[in-house]
Amino acid sequence: MSQQICSAFNHWQAPDNFLKITTLDCHTGGEPLRIITAGFPELLGDTVLQRRRYCLEHFDHLRTAVMFEPRGHADMYGVLVTPPERVNSHFGAIFIHNEGYSTMCGHAIIALSKFAVESGMVERTGNVTEVRIDAPCGLITAWAKSDAKGQVTETTFDCVPSFVAQQDAFVDVPGFGKIRFDLAYGGAFYAYVNAGDVGLSCEAKDYNELIRIGRLIKQSVNQHFEISHPYEQDLGFLYGTIFVEELDDSELHSRNVCVFAEGEVDRSPTGSGVSGRAAIHYGRGDIAINQPINISSILDSRFVVEVQREQQYGPYQAIIPRVTGSAHISGKSEFIIDPSDPLKDGFILR
Repeated sequence: MSQQICSAFNHWQAPDNFLKITTLDCHTGGEPLRIITAGFPELLGDTVLQRRRYCLEHFDHLRTAVMFEPRGHADMYGVLVTPPERVNSHFGAIFIHNEGYSTMCGHAIIALSKFAVESGMVERTGNVTEVRIDAPCGLITAWAKSDAKGQVTETTFDCVPSFVAQQDAFVDVPGFGKIRFDLAYGGAFYAYVNAGDVGLSCEAKDYNELIRIGRLIKQSVNQHFEISHPYEQDLGFLYGTIFVEELDDSELHSRNVCVFAEGEVDRSPTGSGVSGRAAIHYGRGDIAINQPINISSILDSRFVVEVQREQQYGPYQAIIPRVTGSAHISGKSEFIIDPSDPLKDGFILR
């Protein structure tokens, strides 16, 4: 009887005037990624940044509809796949979240590369397939590693030039006084803070305090420091705070937690975040070229990052970080937007 009832519900069809958006849902190290596969209007522009601006100006209500409740949640993350910007790229990517649009997303690159190869969007070329993605911060080259069954088990990517913009800087944070931080760029700008300096660990038990204090630090740094990118104005903003915790572990270098956008917590170690960390550690002499370090997240999921080479990037002595991680499928969805629904554009309660 229950099977018959469910079958009847399954035959429901949305009216023609309802918008349908389909997605492939997955996660990288626990951090969600909702890949929009159909139903989103065409984004005009010749570059990823131009298309991102067009989305902000014309379809931002659809970003909130698929990221916010009731279809998503405060920590949802997504990506809009676009035509490539460069002749030799496979496709472009616009990253979306609860605050708006990010400039780079390593966990999304890892997942996009996996499913681009497994779906046939990018033709498999043996055990390792190169995937070239146009991100807002620049071209990202990834390599998807397949097993004997053709499933991608691991993805490695080279990030854009990453650099330290401020080292051992201090900022006044309400309730804490002066807090030391490093400002670094790994496709996005982050303020890196030792978790112990504010009495926290990078464990789930401190989740709410990590959000609260991470937002305070971000606000304070924004008030007292100018954040600028050497080439692109749209990339010059502070994306979040990353707390770092040193570990007495032979396998793990450290743990970090990224609090970004409007208080989102990255469940993964943060691909762009560990890229910035590689620049910090290399600049301090903690690691050498081709010396991998293993960094874990609040869930103990892990990314490996290493420095490939140095590169001059505007006024900065930058490095090219290489990041490795794995993604997994969690579902496929069809979301329906009823034009008469007063909450059709979504809402957030945290």
